[in-house]
Amino acid sequence: MNVVGISNELSALLKGNNIQTQLSVPQLVEKVLNRNEGLLTSTGAVRATTGKYTGRSPKDKYIVEEESVKDKIDWGSVNQPISEESFTKLYNKVLNFLKEKEEVFVFKGFAGADKKYRLPIQVINEYAWHNLFAHQLFIRPIEEELFSHEAEFSVISAPTFKADPKVDGTNSETFIIISFEQRVVLIGGTEYAGEMKKSIFSVMNYLLPENGILSMHCSANVGREGDVALFFGLSGTGKTTLSADTNRRLIGDDEHGWSANGVFNIEGGCYAKCINLSKEKEPQIYDAIRFGSVLENVVVNNETRVADYDDSSLTENTRAAYPIQAIDNIVEPSIAGHPNAIVFLTADAFGVLPPIAKLTKEQAMYHFLSGYTSKLAGTERGITSPQATFSTCFGSPFLPLAATRYAEMLGEKIDEHNAKVFLVNTGWTGGEYGTGSRMKLAYTRAMVQAALEGELNNVETVKDEIFGLDIPLHVPGVPDDVLQPVKTWSDKEAYSAKANELAGKFRENFKKFSNVPSKIEEKGGPTAR
Repeated sequence: MNVVGISNELSALLKGNNIQTQLSVPQLVEKVLNRNEGLLTSTGAVRATTGKYTGRSPKDKYIVEEESVKDKIDWGSVNQPISEESFTKLYNKVLNFLKEKEEVFVFKGFAGADKKYRLPIQVINEYAWHNLFAHQLFIRPIEEELFSHEAEFSVISAPTFKADPKVDGTNSETFIIISFEQRVVLIGGTEYAGEMKKSIFSVMNYLLPENGILSMHCSANVGREGDVALFFGLSGTGKTTLSADTNRRLIGDDEHGWSANGVFNIEGGCYAKCINLSKEKEPQIYDAIRFGSVLENVVVNNETRVADYDDSSLTENTRAAYPIQAIDNIVEPSIAGHPNAIVFLTADAFGVLPPIAKLTKEQAMYHFLSGYTSKLAGTERGITSPQATFSTCFGSPFLPLAATRYAEMLGEKIDEHNAKVFLVNTGWTGGEYGTGSRMKLAYTRAMVQAALEGELNNVETVKDEIFGLDIPLHVPGVPDDVLQPVKTWSDKEAYSAKANELAGKFRENFKKFSNVPSKIEEKGGPTAR
């Protein structure tokens, strides 16, 4: 089936009597409750559960192997190919499935806050609560924009449609398929709402670099003087905590583009983890969970309807979705200038990376490609000691193109705008996990503040002998000895052994990048041993 055929099939679906387009938040909340898709909590948020899929299904994610993209996609375990024939058959099955539903919900909006680069999208849902999620996570059009809105990409989500792997060419009943030629994301067999958000992010990670814009999995904020900061980091590194600063306004918490004009948020909302959430530790997120917000897999008391954020019996990956306007201290629209500072966050459970270090451009590209943090003992079955984890560009599951494409663009941006780059370790000091202690948040905040305010640009530094990193000798509010990991370990030989062990893991991981200029590894990575 060609593009016209696909388009005609979708148009026919959208003209059906069962289509509910652009319902308001109150209307969607009513639908959720009347259809028994979720319940209303004590704060007015909707709570829904997602069954056995409480997170993304990376083994069920595919890109259609189409002529126009097949030589550009970085094929592999992240970007699995599926044939055009298999996609078209599944597409028709899903559309016929939705035609028979009593109601189907459609949201029209955008991805990308900068109007020059935004992508008009439509999200077509079997579930009302999924449509409410889309309404809160993507950028909502004003009435004038809605009148002229023409979707350039469609997300079609049918959670109760199950694929037959033997017939449909999938690995399981679940599928998340991107067709760049047909401009469609097709989702089935999973109720986890995050698949919609991350699929559009994957789409933008293809489209933006093709237009000379660096797409990034990071949070961003702006200071009183208009100075912009980016925060990259995997789960548990403190990205949300450190980017939420009362002295700085939030641009966005997860997905951004960096164009010739500056930085812009890709989304119109936030999808925050809320396990162990408390008003004391994260007041902005806690207060954002009100009417119109969506709680996903959060345990709620049946009588009081009060959420128990400490209960992980459904999943550790509990989530809250809300519009960015639910946060007080934001930039609106979510656009700012070029970054002055870039922060790579890692939670090093080996306890050997410095709490803050200044990076050269080559080191920035090396650590960007590495995307390092640690998994801790007890977080997953079988993990009894800290495990090094590497996620390319701090977001490998969402990158359709070769990782070096994003790293090269970052290097060019750093050069062009003279952005200062810092590696910040929010992990362990004085020993590895189980022996040392977690870096004090007050120290980390002081270091990040000094970095963002330019106080570290010209300070005296000492070079780490193993990782080659430039460590500031003094940071206001932080004891000098804390800045150099070797000084915090009582057993210097044990420190050296552990540091060299981690350095070896960096080098081993970097072998997968076969087309990286040699100077990136030579000048950016740990000293060879």
